[in-house]
Amino acid sequence: MTRPLRVGFVVHVMQVAGAEVLVRETVRRLAGRVTASVFCLDAVGRIGEEMRAEGADVTAFGRRPGRDWGVARRLAAAARARGIEVVHAHQYTPFFYAALARGLNPHCRLILTEHGRHYPDRVSPLRRAVNRLALDRLADAVTACCHFSAEGLTKTDGFAGNRIEIVENGIDVDRYGPAADPAALKASLGLDPARRYIVHVARHHPVKDQATLLRGFAAAGLPGVDLLMAGDGPLREELDALAAQLHVRTRVKFLGIRTDVPDLMRAADVFALTSVSEAASLTLLEAMATGLPSVVTAVGGNPELIRHDKEGLLFPRGDAARCADAFRRLFDDPALAQRLGAAARARAQERYRLDRTVDEYFRLYCRLAGRTP
Repeated sequence: MTRPLRVGFVVHVMQVAGAEVLVRETVRRLAGRVTASVFCLDAVGRIGEEMRAEGADVTAFGRRPGRDWGVARRLAAAARARGIEVVHAHQYTPFFYAALARGLNPHCRLILTEHGRHYPDRVSPLRRAVNRLALDRLADAVTACCHFSAEGLTKTDGFAGNRIEIVENGIDVDRYGPAADPAALKASLGLDPARRYIVHVARHHPVKDQATLLRGFAAAGLPGVDLLMAGDGPLREELDALAAQLHVRTRVKFLGIRTDVPDLMRAADVFALTSVSEAASLTLLEAMATGLPSVVTAVGGNPELIRHDKEGLLFPRGDAARCADAFRRLFDDPALAQRLGAAARARAQERYRLDRTVDEYFRLYCRLAGRTP
């Protein structure tokens, strides 16, 4: 029997976020085919601690502020000690340190996967030049989770566009789906079965622009509709105050971090995502798999997942009035909401399955390591 392929995953922190969730699921689903090690530049994080409890190899390097050159040396030593054959770096900074480490461990193959992009998306001329002249050549493969992220790598960061492969994000589609008894589900979650709900799942952070979500919700003036906001973050108190200022505080439920997101999705009628920048949002894919029509900003990779008037409604970044219009359209026209939700679920089932994403990465690992999948 062929021995498992030794793969090292490099991330910032194994926190609850899209790239980190993908790493966890890749490690789980490739067990037996891959011996995985997770290298965290900064700290282990919540997901990392959970993985450790399951027996996974998770290491943190405690990176200091600024350029911490010692991280590259420690990463190279850790990879050598484990006999790592392929290093898979998720996001640019983990790739930067992995590329430096490769100079100390040249037999490893190196992959960069780009997920989200900063907004506004600007880099220094020096970074672009270093990428074009050096770091791009140190990567054996470059992938992106959507075309938007791939374009950022080429147009902004200076990587060669003709070598970037798109490996689309995926989710466990079968974990999601419409509720068999919505009223009973709402009651079990402590929600009023007689009311309808918009659900939003994201950390409370400026890039998610929940202020536009609250203003759009307030402006929509929808009787009998509440807003469920799952997540937490630095803007929590500010958003609470804004909801009170908009006179909708009693209709906005700040739920904190939840482990029952699939049930929250099933209990809702509409999903909302008002970010100023997104790549291929896993929560948006989850909403699609649930069969929810979505109201999302027309930014980043969102239009690649949700096509306007086909699986959901798109509106311009920061435009609370257009957000409100989209909410009214869906709640005033149940047939439209049902059509968009059904189309979204069909698209998720057909195109965004996690097993396919993981299998694509495994084939890439094998190709770089000279193995047969």
